[in-house]
Amino acid sequence: MERKKFIKAIAWAAIAPALVLAACGGTDKKTADAAVKQTYTCPMHPQIVQDKPGTCPICAMDLVPFDKNNKDLSLTLGENQVALGNITTLTVGAGALHNFKQLNGRLAIDPEKTAVISSRVPGRIEKLYVKETGVAVSKGQPLYKIYSEQLASLQQEYLLAVAQATQFPGDARFQQIEKAARQKLVLYDQSDAQINRFVQAGKTDPYITYPSPVSGVVAELSAAEGQYVGEGGAIMRLEGYGQLWVEADVYPAEAAAIRPGQSVKVIVAGWEQEPQQMTVQFINPALQPGSQVMQLRGTVANPGNRWQPGMQANILLPAGTQGDVLSVPVDAVIRDGKGTHVWLETAKGKYAPRMVKTGVENFDAVEITSGLKNGDKVVVTGAYLLYSEYILKKGADPMANHKH
Repeated sequence: MERKKFIKAIAWAAIAPALVLAACGGTDKKTADAAVKQTYTCPMHPQIVQDKPGTCPICAMDLVPFDKNNKDLSLTLGENQVALGNITTLTVGAGALHNFKQLNGRLAIDPEKTAVISSRVPGRIEKLYVKETGVAVSKGQPLYKIYSEQLASLQQEYLLAVAQATQFPGDARFQQIEKAARQKLVLYDQSDAQINRFVQAGKTDPYITYPSPVSGVVAELSAAEGQYVGEGGAIMRLEGYGQLWVEADVYPAEAAAIRPGQSVKVIVAGWEQEPQQMTVQFINPALQPGSQVMQLRGTVANPGNRWQPGMQANILLPAGTQGDVLSVPVDAVIRDGKGTHVWLETAKGKYAPRMVKTGVENFDAVEITSGLKNGDKVVVTGAYLLYSEYILKKGADPMANHKH
């Protein structure tokens, strides 16, 4: 009996280590399985993390998989990814940074490009060739045809004067009468071709078609077909948009630093990448009614009429220059709740975030006071794409655990 107990004890002693190793192996396997277990996050809200697919409780976007164990702050992209993302870099260096003060402004019609079309003779509008506003017309294009008895009388008077001058070519008095009668027709906007036409026909033509004296867009119609208009009565108004006023509000204290002839930059809303140069032409010396601001004005070219009066435009006044500073383009800087950072190319195809502090900023550049040094290669286009790619792959803000 004692012998059996002894053999049993020896057997347990032999198999115990194997059982312990098996148990440890099972624990390690469970630990490894837990380590490689897939996790999911929201591309817009990286704080949302769960261990199964689903939707974000904040924005309802589909969750995407990410590797929560990857602590590397850098991203590695292939050549195709860099090309598709339009990721470009710039080597930063010290230089001057121009600072600007922004004034709110707007585009307005240039009165010098506005023409009021009025009737040169009293009569009845027989036909309007342009019957609605917003229509573009060219110089010389027919605008309206008018029936005028007064014009017919002047034509008849001229025909008699021509007949007398022809019959008595040596009489200077008849020659003077003919010139005076012709001048009356010219004053009523009759061209030489129109005058010669009815002289050759030998009869008056009370129906006169008037062409447009300028090119422009019909902004207002003041008459209709069949309507009688007096001499000088308005028929329509044409506006030219090839050149526009830029008007900006400025406080009296700021106006002291502005002078006519000064060159400034103009940014039209929607065309921020195409700043226009403008010369300040006029500063209104009086305050605008009901306000405490003055108004400055200049003109900008409007090729192809791509801008319309009333659009917002900002005027950038030079407000000093910072010398020998590090600066990067505005698009290179990313701001979020964790701070401000840029992306650096640390090696070919490898990009890492770098927290920075900013200083003076204008419409296209930002001063970097700390975080960068001369020679750093900063991503200037595609920085937000790298920021989004980092959140998608790693499920966290690139600056979440960064201390500058």
